[in-house]
Amino acid sequence: MSSIHQVPPRSWQTLQSLETPAAIIDVPRMRRNIQRMQSRMDNLGVRFRPHVKTSKCVDVARAQMQAGASGITVSTLKEAACFFEAGVTDILYAVAMVERKLPAALALRRRGCDLKIVTDCVTSARAIAAFGAQFGETFEVWIEVDTDGHRSGIRPDAPALLEVARVIHDGGATLGGVMTHAGSSYDFDTPDALAAIAEQERAGCVLAATRLRDAGLPCPVVSVGSTPTALAAVHLDGVTEVRAGVYVFFDLVMHNVGVCTTDDLALSVLTTVIGHQPDKGWAIVDAGWMAMSRDRGTQKQKHDFGYGQVCRIDGSPVAGYRLEGANQEHGILAREGDPDDNIVGRFPIGTLLRVMPNHACATGAQFPEYHALDPERDIAVWPRLHGW
Repeated sequence: MSSIHQVPPRSWQTLQSLETPAAIIDVPRMRRNIQRMQSRMDNLGVRFRPHVKTSKCVDVARAQMQAGASGITVSTLKEAACFFEAGVTDILYAVAMVERKLPAALALRRRGCDLKIVTDCVTSARAIAAFGAQFGETFEVWIEVDTDGHRSGIRPDAPALLEVARVIHDGGATLGGVMTHAGSSYDFDTPDALAAIAEQERAGCVLAATRLRDAGLPCPVVSVGSTPTALAAVHLDGVTEVRAGVYVFFDLVMHNVGVCTTDDLALSVLTTVIGHQPDKGWAIVDAGWMAMSRDRGTQKQKHDFGYGQVCRIDGSPVAGYRLEGANQEHGILAREGDPDDNIVGRFPIGTLLRVMPNHACATGAQFPEYHALDPERDIAVWPRLHGW
């Protein structure tokens, strides 16, 4: 089982002394989210391979693996290198491989990383096989399957599935299995609809695996996953592992999908009130879209949270208030509906607030580090990986 080495001692600060804006992790909520997902996967009898693109943080991944996760999923080869250096060896790079990135993948495998790569087309499969033959490397390759028309992958019933598989298998690479991601699950918000898309995801990926096996091709791994489907699946017959990422923090999009409450949201942005526009009912804060990101994922959902839900410094939501607008370094705090004629008195200059994000992955990406808030300890600084 993969492990993560210990890191050097962290620096410690108090919440009130932090420069704003700052990314805050509520550690008890994060650990509760981790345990909820891991327990569910254990009960469903599958391995769990968390997607670390949400946090891009070794400290967070350590907590996930200590809870029972087996391996990780990454979205960049830089992530793979970072987490391998931290001690994780079982890594799935879950983005379609292209020829120009094969040298970096080879370098990781030559260093001992059990890196799996993904393809969904014959061109890429041939390039992988040829590159592996040229350098004497047997890559493990998974085929991405499209089970909902959301993004990339091969339809489970398409002839191309077997063609790609044969190129991999006959070309000297290892055909490791099939994987899929039901990204369209974000578009639903009822238990029945989420259960249905989870079953569609499961059934489609299992069908692809069955077709490969019936054709005499190996398919040891059947990997599915998104946070909504992982939490909604009734059963996972035929599946060997699940991947999910945003569950570790959750966010307002997931709140609207219906798989969490605001009490589960573990990531927020600490911000300071820096001004007012009293005639408009606005308070101005120092967290604009450079802190929150431009992700407006709740805009088309049942509740539009603007750029984020406004909370008190203790993380409790201020009902009816949201970050309604955002410029680069300025956020506009306002009450939904009628303007607040007491905005100056309610949010004096210097007030510290926290804002829950629409999309935890996008908001986290704005910061080089997290400040981990645990009632039993001082605030720890957890580094976060940046870039590609």
